[in-house]
Amino acid sequence: MKMMLPETCQFGCLVAQGKMEVRTLPLPEIQPDELLVKQEVCNICTTDYQQWQGLREHQGYPMAGGHECTGIVMAKGEAVEDTFNIGDRVAVVYDYCGYCQACKQGEVTGCENIQQFGKNYSGTYYGIFGFADYFVRKAQSFVKLDTDLSPSEAAFVEPLSSVVQNLNKLRLRGGIDTVVVIGGGTMGLLNAETARAFGARVIVSEIMPKKIATAQAMGFETITANAEDPIQAVKNRTNGRGADVVIVAVGATIANNQALQMVKAKDGKISLYAAGYPAPEMEIDSNTIHYRRLELVGTYGSTLADFATAAFLLNTKRVDVSKLVEKQFPLGQIHEAFVCASTPGSFRVSVVMNQPEEKEEGK
Repeated sequence: MKMMLPETCQFGCLVAQGKMEVRTLPLPEIQPDELLVKQEVCNICTTDYQQWQGLREHQGYPMAGGHECTGIVMAKGEAVEDTFNIGDRVAVVYDYCGYCQACKQGEVTGCENIQQFGKNYSGTYYGIFGFADYFVRKAQSFVKLDTDLSPSEAAFVEPLSSVVQNLNKLRLRGGIDTVVVIGGGTMGLLNAETARAFGARVIVSEIMPKKIATAQAMGFETITANAEDPIQAVKNRTNGRGADVVIVAVGATIANNQALQMVKAKDGKISLYAAGYPAPEMEIDSNTIHYRRLELVGTYGSTLADFATAAFLLNTKRVDVSKLVEKQFPLGQIHEAFVCASTPGSFRVSVVMNQPEEKEEGK
């Protein structure tokens, strides 16, 4: 019997600051190079809820947002060979043209022809419809995930890919480097977990008890930054030397300046991983960078190779994100999901599609 395929999708849409709606659109016919995916989960990223808070209104309305999503392949075009099959679990890669200079170098999040949060699927809506229960995309815009992973864990491919890029740029030395991560939120602990998988010693500096408890449950050394001097604590734990690498995973001026004092005196590296609104500052002059041979590393986005590595790390459980899932909400409660996700101290919140309209707690 031929499977009945959906003709429409329901999707979460941000129509104005603080206002989420669930809307319906017809699904397009599947083209030869496309997949129809029954989307299971989309996690709410900081980018998503900051626009909901009115901090990123430059991204545009109405925003059919969400990009940390995963689902099951329901149908595929005739040009898609055995790379993907019906029943595979997949996660979304950003859309890209494949032939511009950036794409030729694998820098798909910098595609020159497809805007990352543009109107790529609709003349009306911005975004890539991560909060849709069904969606049709090009097969090149997916990576395959293990069906043993929970959907909420599988949805970490996109944020993990950006962490992989960050750590590759930092050139971590397994068994040698001590890494301090400032900020124990989702992305801070994801950086910490991945740095440990790369072989580094990792220390997490944080002020919120809940985040400190989660970091400790994940097996990390921690510094309670409002109970002890975090700079001196790092020096004490590194025999006065300082950290080889500091990853600033919270967008704040105080964190940037702490990093300058935590990192070792010469040949240290600081990753400015997190953006902040308003933009954080950093108190440093070029002579200091020069004489300390200091590396200030900026990172944003991911390459195709980063997405593949992220999928591998999740599939093999080398990176375990199970403790970074806060709660789950059905699509019909997407407003409540955004309230939860934007509450200080929250980890990732999942919007669950194709599920009964009941709130589920995942942690």
